[in-house]
Amino acid sequence: MPGATLPLNPPGNAGAAPDWRAAPERGSPTLLRLMTAIALRLGWRVGHALLFPITAYFLLTAPRPRRASREFLRRALGREAGWRELWRLYFSFSSTILDRVWLCTGRTEGFRLEMRGLDDLRARMAEGRGVLLLGAHLGSFEAMRAVADAGCPVELAVLMHEGNAARVKQWADALGGEARAAAIIPLGQPDAMLRVRECLERGGLVGLLADRAPEGARMVSVPFLGSPAPLPAGPHQLAALLGVPVMLAFGLRRGPRRYEVRFEPFEDLTAPVPRAGREEFLRRSLPRYAARLEDTAREAPDNWFNFHRFWGA
Repeated sequence: MPGATLPLNPPGNAGAAPDWRAAPERGSPTLLRLMTAIALRLGWRVGHALLFPITAYFLLTAPRPRRASREFLRRALGREAGWRELWRLYFSFSSTILDRVWLCTGRTEGFRLEMRGLDDLRARMAEGRGVLLLGAHLGSFEAMRAVADAGCPVELAVLMHEGNAARVKQWADALGGEARAAAIIPLGQPDAMLRVRECLERGGLVGLLADRAPEGARMVSVPFLGSPAPLPAGPHQLAALLGVPVMLAFGLRRGPRRYEVRFEPFEDLTAPVPRAGREEFLRRSLPRYAARLEDTAREAPDNWFNFHRFWGA
């Protein structure tokens, strides 16, 4: 396959990393709390109606994210994107934020969560070695958490970079309570790897969004939507080091309060990859992840929630 000769950046070289870490976090904590209070008191429909002016405000007042979204949509759609496509993307993102109010608090009445690949996930969970779930900023990770909270027989931990989304994370943690906050493993903390190993050794699930990385992480350029794009090597190196089954996981928004949660087999590792073979594993794994991410992004372009220039300068 073409990825077999993929040139790799040297360790520690961030390459042409996207500029998402430099983007200021938008959204006021006060506004989030106000929206939450209104939505919970007056109901989902009132909250949903408020999304129209909120979406219009952010769409009209954020030129850099808007340009980045146009570039993504042009690549995903194969044509120039108009205001209709931009609105659909921004409104879909706003809707997932609103839906967190209900999903984080376990209020799933009125929601339709369709699941695909659950039998594959259960088969790997039955092995008792844990499963690493690789996702992306594509759709809603909260939809997958809601599935887990609704009867998953093992624990789910999320390995997360908290950088420029600290306000939204604090808000979501407050909604979900201590149990949700405890299930977050912050990237970069000294005990992060220990907590990941312990969760997997208990037969649990560890989720990780594999399309972004903390500052200084190793990035690898892979073909993605027509041009090379930098993706982090870390999630794939972690899979090779841990030697546990790996699945892809996406929670795609399909309409108002409707989500399709997918689990796809990716790597059926039965043991850690030997050190001498890890570069070859990376050359094989990263392009495959990028290809599946591309296919899913083309299928559901209004679920792409990377509002930065993904292809670098």
